[in-house]
Amino acid sequence: MTMSASDLKINAKLAAVDRLRDKYLATPRDAQFRSYLDRLLQRDDQGNLLPKPRLFNKAGDTRGIAVVEPAGGGKTSLVLHGLKTHPALQPRDAAHQPWVGVRVPSPPTAKSLAIEILNASGYASVSRSQTEDDIMRKVRHHFKLRGTAILWIDEAHDLFGAGSKFKVDVFLKTVRNLMQGDGAVSVVLSGIESLWQIASCDAQVTRRYWRLPLADVSPHSDRKALTGVIASFCDAAGMRPPADEDLVDRLVHASRNRFGRCIENILAALEAAALDDAEQVTINHFAESWGMQEGCGLGQNVFLARHWAKIDLGETHVFG
Repeated sequence: MTMSASDLKINAKLAAVDRLRDKYLATPRDAQFRSYLDRLLQRDDQGNLLPKPRLFNKAGDTRGIAVVEPAGGGKTSLVLHGLKTHPALQPRDAAHQPWVGVRVPSPPTAKSLAIEILNASGYASVSRSQTEDDIMRKVRHHFKLRGTAILWIDEAHDLFGAGSKFKVDVFLKTVRNLMQGDGAVSVVLSGIESLWQIASCDAQVTRRYWRLPLADVSPHSDRKALTGVIASFCDAAGMRPPADEDLVDRLVHASRNRFGRCIENILAALEAAALDDAEQVTINHFAESWGMQEGCGLGQNVFLARHWAKIDLGETHVFG
């Protein structure tokens, strides 16, 4: 069965939107993260950064970064992009692994985290019957073999979320041991605000980690940038951008002032417009895609309601 010209057009637009999903958007936050990351690494005599963790005392202790932001901000993409593109952290060959990234496993235990780290560093197989100390010794040995300088633990708040004070102390000690002595690595933790609230109760944490809080998006300071993103995305998908004056204000509120959610909501609106075979993206496309996502009634739709700024979108808010 041959496709109609209209179907072909819709498919072309949808393919363009999918390509935009794979595109990374650089922002001033990237430079902020890069400057923190640079401070974790050693430099040579000419000032060039090396794939080696910087040591901050005679005992050979490293430092870490805690990247803190509410859900939906885009911190995972930010850290991943920062590590993947850092000039000093490019692998020389297949055996060299300057950075290792893991997500906290479920259920989170110190042992399951240790196994996750060892697997991510290319270790063939790990027996669960081994003790946590044995596994962590293997991790440290493997980091030395692979030339690993940075360990990134994403969703790090899950390590502390439901744990007792004892459990939190075990996690902190497990990670702290990797930052001390021969073969130490620098650690990047990323997670929501509770990561810092819980971890910073430990004086060792506040001494060892620099907190990098990522700012919320503001409709005032970020209006020009978001308008530009919408225009360039619409152009890439072969449609005209929306003309509504208060669209950015509504978008930021609907996205709970999170950068990552703003981008997701723009892409969802473009998809709705593409399926509509529209020549121009409108505020109604934002309303349609956001309404589907939130499951809200028309009166509670930020893109349609007259008094949209009064609609409460707290993190725990669920539409009935």
